[in-house]
Amino acid sequence: MTERDTQSITLELIDEAAMLQFGNRIAAAISWALDQTLGNVSPEKMAEPALLIALQGDLGAGKTTLSRGLLIGLGHVGAVKSPTYTLVEPYELEMGQVCHFDFYRLQDPEELEYMGFRDYLVESRLCLVEWPERGAGFLPEADMLIEIVQLHEGRKLTLSGQSEQAKKILSQLNRETTGVNSAD
Repeated sequence: MTERDTQSITLELIDEAAMLQFGNRIAAAISWALDQTLGNVSPEKMAEPALLIALQGDLGAGKTTLSRGLLIGLGHVGAVKSPTYTLVEPYELEMGQVCHFDFYRLQDPEELEYMGFRDYLVESRLCLVEWPERGAGFLPEADMLIEIVQLHEGRKLTLSGQSEQAKKILSQLNRETTGVNSAD
């Protein structure tokens, strides 16, 4: 990814509540961007592959917490389990299928072929992938990468995107969020 092909936002969040709230903001920006891109196309008729968001960070950085906030923001009601052992948790939402993946226990990227990962990319509107580096060589390039770094207090998030959809999402987030340092 070259610098001019990427749009990014960097911000710090102080606690779990802030991480959940920011997940909600990402969800709102995703909904807005998909509405702008697809208009009134139903999820069943959508031919585009899923929007792929990769979440990187150490154990305990907050990847699942951010995913939980995002899923709740997209309308999920109920528990959001970490897919550490199941590898994937699918959610049927108003926008269509959203899949939350966790590749932490993946031994070989080729395992993604056996689990039908490519089918999820075709059948879903959105795929959230924790530990994407474990799928290197098999996982397509993410539309958006969210890197989470643990600080002494809170977390530093860097969101970067290359696809047009990701750029729209980041632009919308940038407009909605105050106190965010961003770089185009």
